[in-house]
Amino acid sequence: MTDVVKAIILGIIEGLTEFLPVSSTGHLILAGDLLNFDGEAAITFKIVIQLGAVMAVLILYWKRYMEIGANLVRMDFAQSKGLNVIHMILAMLPALILYLLLKDTIKSQLFGPAPVLIGLIAGGLLMILAARSKRTKTADTMDDMNYRQALGIGLFQCLALWPGFSRSGTTISAGLLLGASQKAAADFTFLISVPVMFGASLLDLYDSRNLLNADDLILMVIGFITSFLVALIAVATFIKLIKRLRLEWFALYRFALAAIFYFIVIR
Repeated sequence: MTDVVKAIILGIIEGLTEFLPVSSTGHLILAGDLLNFDGEAAITFKIVIQLGAVMAVLILYWKRYMEIGANLVRMDFAQSKGLNVIHMILAMLPALILYLLLKDTIKSQLFGPAPVLIGLIAGGLLMILAARSKRTKTADTMDDMNYRQALGIGLFQCLALWPGFSRSGTTISAGLLLGASQKAAADFTFLISVPVMFGASLLDLYDSRNLLNADDLILMVIGFITSFLVALIAVATFIKLIKRLRLEWFALYRFALAAIFYFIVIR
C-alpha cells in the first residue's frame, strides 16, 4: 500500500471521527499502527489533518465566528450578550499552556497504541460519569454559560492532550458535570475546536519544519483535503447526533474498540 493511499485512508477516518466523542487522534494512531504509518512526520501528519476536518465546523458556525470576529475588531471582549471572547480564551488557555510545556513528552510517550487504549477506557468512564450526573442544568444553550463553566471546560480539556480521551468527549463531559446541557456543551466544544486545532497544527508544523520534506508535505495536503471533504459531508449529521445520543453509547463503542485493538495490537 502506497503512502498516498494510507494518507487518504487516514483522512477518511479523521473526517468520520472528528465530530464524535470517540477520539479521532486515537483512531489515527491505532490505524497508523496497523498501516505501518509512524515516525515523527506521521505524528505531525495526524495532528495537521485534524485541522482539515475541524475546518468543516466553519461552515456550520460561520455566523457565530463572524460575530466574535466583529467583537474583536471593536475590542468588545466582555460586553456582548451571551458567549463572548473571554469564554473562548478561558476554555482554550489551560490546554494551550500545558501543551506548550509537555508537547515533547506527549509526542514521544503518548502517541502509541497502549496509551491510546488507556485513554479510550478512561475517557469512556468519564463520559458515563458525566451522562449520569444529576447536576442541575443552568445553561440550556452555550449563550447561557458563565465564565466558571468555560474555565472548567478548559481545565478538563487538558485531559484531551492524552490521545484516546477525545477533545469533544472530554469537554462535553465537563459541560455536563458543570451544569450545561449536552447541546450547550457540544456547541461550545465545536466552536472552540477551530482556533484550538489551528494553533496546534501551526505550532507542530513549525516545530517539525526541519524534519519534513516535500513528500511529507504532499501527504499532509492529501490527508487534509480528504478529511475536510469527508467532514464536510458528515459534520451536520454527526453534530446533531452527538447533541441527542447519550454519551454512554459512545463509551460502549470506545470500550469495544479498546478490547479489539488490545487483542490485535498489544497481545
